[in-house]
Amino acid sequence: MSAASLTIDGKHFVVMPKDEYERMRTLASELPEIGPRLPRPDAAGNVPAVPFALATLARKLIRDRRRAGLTQADLARRAAISLEQLGQIEKGKTMPNSATFNRIHRALERAERGRK
Repeated sequence: MSAASLTIDGKHFVVMPKDEYERMRTLASELPEIGPRLPRPDAAGNVPAVPFALATLARKLIRDRRRAGLTQADLARRAAISLEQLGQIEKGKTMPNSATFNRIHRALERAERGRK
């Protein structure tokens, strides 16, 4: 596939054949959703801040954990938190306090360094 790029008003765009674009859209639509759903915007385009933050954190945590090659049990053990607590965070049901967040973050960083 060939693609070209161009810049319009300081924004970068990629130009590709339409059939390739449609193929990529189809593939993306077939991927399973990772983590909890993001809240739907209201008529004005606003979303509730706390549910959005919970879902966004959960999705990022799941992606980072998987990228590090860890199961939930692995990460919970490395972060010294319960598996149930990690599960609730990844479901977007609860927000970790700063100490828990830092333990999870450090455990993920150590796991990533160990993979390199």
